Amino acid sequence: MIDLRSDTLTRPTEAMRAAMARAEVGDDVYGEDPTVLELQERVAAVFGHEAALFTPTGSMANVLAVAALVRPGQEVLCESSAHIARAELGAHGAFSGVTMRTWTGDRGRPDLAAIESLFAPDMGPFFVPTAAVSVENTHNFAGGAVTPIEMLRDLRAWADGVGTRLHLDGARIWNAHVATGTPFADYGHIADVLAVCLSKGLGAPVGSLVVGPADVMAELRVSRKRMGGGMRQVGVLAAAGLHALEHHVERLADDHAHARLLGEALGLDPAGIDSNIVVVERSDAARFVAAAAEEGVRIATVGPRTVRLVTHLDVDRAAAEKAAVVLSRLAGR
Repeated sequence: MIDLRSDTLTRPTEAMRAAMARAEVGDDVYGEDPTVLELQERVAAVFGHEAALFTPTGSMANVLAVAALVRPGQEVLCESSAHIARAELGAHGAFSGVTMRTWTGDRGRPDLAAIESLFAPDMGPFFVPTAAVSVENTHNFAGGAVTPIEMLRDLRAWADGVGTRLHLDGARIWNAHVATGTPFADYGHIADVLAVCLSKGLGAPVGSLVVGPADVMAELRVSRKRMGGGMRQVGVLAAAGLHALEHHVERLADDHAHARLLGEALGLDPAGIDSNIVVVERSDAARFVAAAAEEGVRIATVGPRTVRLVTHLDVDRAAAEKAAVVLSRLAGR
């Protein structure tokens, strides 16, 4: 079975398992796990920030990151199909008391004119004030679209001008870097706080990080514990993340090439596929997914008429080519 439902499905490589087995560990609630400390320091430095905080999940990382910028009763603005709005089960409202308003952007990208029209400064006791804007790069439900760094810089300049802050959901920021060559620090510089994930394209079994100022990360360490995210000898997982950073970043280019191959098989313009996600609209989405499964290819619906395919570490070129043949035939090409 060729499984293209998500890049979260990867299994640790033998080399990653070996790194996990030999990891030096300590109690991370006490801040004494040396492997976690190394991972946090490395990721913070990569993005040009002071500190980072290891979390078990990407959703927790995003909830903590947004809560660092937006107090209860305030709002964050985001794109209408953003992961924080659509795929985190309302956690930001449930845990942090944060509200959201959204714009609809081309390929999930920031629409500065729309953001300006939504932005609400403190206008007294009748309106919810905007405390932050969130952007997602790459954008999951927009088919892994990359937002160009120039657009993010324009948004940063506007945010500075009006005194609001920026959250970057960088779950797949590694893919954006490989697709464009944009340095990680350039992405880090546009965000007050960002969240990055190790368990998607990088192939680690568990883990994300929040990245930002040291004092903010110290506060979020307390919030993480309050949410049940205090972990003990978690260096065995941090070691997987360190191995992934060392060995699995540049190989993302292979995933991107495989995604273009699959997109072309489905009749899409491969030039419009930026990274490792392919989204195709089909009126028979559920039937198409079921038919593909019968042929040994697992894909997923992410809407009533929307099918998503995601390439990853466990899908090599031969598997991608085999899946392309199946999908092309089912699509009637």
